[in-house]
Amino acid sequence: MNPSKSEAETETGRYDTLLWSVAVVIVVAAMVAFYWFAEALLAVRVVGLLAAVAVAVAIAARTRLGAEVLGYLRDSRVELRKVVWPTRQETLQTTLAVFLMVTVMGIFLWLLDMLLLWGVRVLTGQGA
Repeated sequence: MNPSKSEAETETGRYDTLLWSVAVVIVVAAMVAFYWFAEALLAVRVVGLLAAVAVAVAIAARTRLGAEVLGYLRDSRVELRKVVWPTRQETLQTTLAVFLMVTVMGIFLWLLDMLLLWGVRVLTGQGA
């Protein structure tokens, strides 16, 4: 007998759930061990924690969602390589233009604020 498609998907979903559960248990156990062995060298504890997280990520990557995330990351890396980054000169010119505009707008808003303050004082009779 051939199992139906929904039965196969259910089996895959259960397998994925099991893998995610194992990955979470590994990370939680590593975190508990990190604090449990507080007297050990910090470098050893950090390496152990990173190794456990790497194993958990490898396990999670075997799930359908994990494979999709890895595919997304690969595609993002490919797209990032297509980006044309500005030259140093373009970056400096753009930064200077932004700085100049912020300064000009700051002065303009300060002058507008002073004008409005003067207008309010004249209207309320608090000074000329």
